[in-house]
Amino acid sequence: MDDEPEPVRVVIVDDEQLVRLALRLVIDGEPDLTVVAEAADGDAALTVVEEQRPDVVLMDIRMPGRDGLSTTRELLTRPVPPRVLMLTTFDSDDLVLGALCAGALGFVLKDTPPARILDAVRTVADGNPVLSPAATARVIAAATGPQSSEARRSSREAARRQLSALTERELDTARAIADGLGNPEIAQRLHISIATVKAHTGNLFAKLAVDNRVQIALMVRDAEG
Repeated sequence: MDDEPEPVRVVIVDDEQLVRLALRLVIDGEPDLTVVAEAADGDAALTVVEEQRPDVVLMDIRMPGRDGLSTTRELLTRPVPPRVLMLTTFDSDDLVLGALCAGALGFVLKDTPPARILDAVRTVADGNPVLSPAATARVIAAATGPQSSEARRSSREAARRQLSALTERELDTARAIADGLGNPEIAQRLHISIATVKAHTGNLFAKLAVDNRVQIALMVRDAEG
């Protein structure tokens, strides 16, 4: 019999003990996931990640002392960084943008149903980005606030130049991402397989020189704004 794969190793970082407990109970209830450590702040997170070498860090974005954004930036400079999934609320859009720019693979809202949080951990562990559709809309709105007409025109022209390199199907996928859809919903909308959606998304990352789906969404909004 083949050996069972090792469970995904998770570190939970949140300053609220009840949040950490709830997440641990949910994650440890899954045979393919295990919580190897917890931390209540960024400094403690840096230490336990160095000790435990987890696959995924569930990172609260707002904490006293070293916050999740600073901690994520530090973790992602390490030779073998963990994959970081940010935990956020609706009032931290600006920090989420910073975290994504720093290299976090995505974010989920703290009130996301447990099953979706589990799916997000698995997705990030596989190296794929995760963005909550509701939070994506808020982040895009925060990033596309009032601009001068000249700035909007310049952004629009630059985005259209980049998108012009895409095939029709890749552009359809980019627009679906901008609408906050996940891979299953995109597959349903475009009548293609999830594997094809993933292939198109990979092409988008390469052709547009972006690191995450929010950047794709922002580019589409700039082009169509």
